[in-house]
Amino acid sequence: MATSRESGSLYTKIESGIAHVEFGHPASNSFVSELLARLAKEFDSLAKNDIVSVILLKSEGERAFCAGASFDELVAISDYDEGKAFFSGFAHVINAMRKCPKPIIGRVQGKTVGGGVGLASACDYVHATVDAAIKLSEISVGIGPFVIAPAVERKMGKAALAELSLYPTEWKNAYWAKEKGLYAKVYDSIAEMDKELDIHLQKLSTYNLEALSQMKQVLWEGTEHWDDLLPERAATSGQLALSKATKKALEKFKK
Repeated sequence: MATSRESGSLYTKIESGIAHVEFGHPASNSFVSELLARLAKEFDSLAKNDIVSVILLKSEGERAFCAGASFDELVAISDYDEGKAFFSGFAHVINAMRKCPKPIIGRVQGKTVGGGVGLASACDYVHATVDAAIKLSEISVGIGPFVIAPAVERKMGKAALAELSLYPTEWKNAYWAKEKGLYAKVYDSIAEMDKELDIHLQKLSTYNLEALSQMKQVLWEGTEHWDDLLPERAATSGQLALSKATKKALEKFKK
């Protein structure tokens, strides 16, 4: 467990073979670099924990699931190394989720933007509410969802990735996201979702661990090159963050 208002919070509770991982931040559960690093490390740790058979990923509160990466940190990028390091945060988390042999179940209670869509895409199965609309806003501020794009494309297809990224101001509702494959189930309320989610987790925790691990490998076949690909994408984003067009867009957005 770790918490601080500026760096956000990360809590893990393990019960009956189920690891409940909950992240939070006052700014709509957005991610500062420190919090992303802690989350990646937590997945690496849970991957090696023999008493854990399934992982639940969720965020604090009843509103936004995740507002993506910290806008304040993005605005503050001043050189290439800072930019690459900033965008590498989600790369490390997605790769940690990809390589974790335990199935990761997502709980999406509200709107999610940018990197948050990447997190949901990196989950192996996602429960969501009708309020869980999604948006990829990166192009509108002069960058692009390059780091998370492989995860989004893997889950939803290239056409859906194009629809999201090339209309960066438009929200897509939860049923659209379910139709495209991001969400497995959509519920009318958080209470209804949590009731079904608990049943699902309890069942998964009783299944053969080796079978679950082998199934996860099948689900992620063809992504072995992501250890190189995602950092390369982070470098692309880091370079774009320094461009005059992006700086101008960020200042306009900030105002």
